Amino acid sequence: MNVGVVGLGRMGHAVAKRIHNAGHVVLGYDVDVQARAYAENTGIAIVEAVDCLPDKVDIIWLMLPAGDIVDQILQKLKPRLKPETIIIDGGNSNYKDSMRRAADLAQDGIPYLDCGTSGGLQGAEDGFSLMVGGQQLAYLHVVPILKAIATKQGYGLVGPSGAGHYVKSVHNGIEYGILQAYAEGFQILKEGHYKDVPLDLAQVSDIWMHGSIIRSYLLQLAHEVLQKDQQFDAYSGFVAEGGTGLWAEQEAQEHAIPAPALKTALQVRAESRATGGNFATKLIALIRNKFGGHPVKKLAP
Repeated sequence: MNVGVVGLGRMGHAVAKRIHNAGHVVLGYDVDVQARAYAENTGIAIVEAVDCLPDKVDIIWLMLPAGDIVDQILQKLKPRLKPETIIIDGGNSNYKDSMRRAADLAQDGIPYLDCGTSGGLQGAEDGFSLMVGGQQLAYLHVVPILKAIATKQGYGLVGPSGAGHYVKSVHNGIEYGILQAYAEGFQILKEGHYKDVPLDLAQVSDIWMHGSIIRSYLLQLAHEVLQKDQQFDAYSGFVAEGGTGLWAEQEAQEHAIPAPALKTALQVRAESRATGGNFATKLIALIRNKFGGHPVKKLAP
């Protein structure tokens, strides 16, 4: 299959490389010259303008930040798209935007799949988890591409247009709550009864990783962070907000579904941006850096 990948940042490059390694033809584009050059140096063919892609590929994968940039790229592509060219939005778009875009492109016979993509930086090596929404026929056509990108059982059509990004938003909301719970637990261990006789948090997290019912990938990353540092004196506790967790909380509110863990996690992150946070939010920021390369603010020496 011939696939175009628009957006060659960390995740986009990983997606393009996995498709390429599976034997498909991949053409990449990014507005950033350095991103294009890096991708080209790793074997990805590059086009100099995004509107060149429709003449050369049958599938276009978008790995772009949520918001206007997706619509801007679609406007550039739309006049050149061949009927039945399949567009896949693998970024963190709002599901309502995905439904709107799918309906708009359907008028011209262009299938649009929204694909929640999870796996972070490790996904480049291990494969990603892909939650797809949209037409079944379009989905079945791109299954070979999804197999190339995903782990062995890590992909599926979860519902109609919008459902993929809807599921990913809720996934991210769960992530917020889990991170918050781990961070609070380690802060209690650090600053509670044994604060004057410090517990080895790296040891505790390692024990928990072996047989405990709270073992997980996020706990593994917490362990890696704590092995290197258990004070975090050099870091701010500022935790950024990507938006997807907030969308999940808004959805819960709209349907009167209680989501106190997510609500608290969002409040804590907002407070961290106002105050600089604490040990718990520093740990959250460092774990987020581990799995997604999200920036961590350092304190002035």
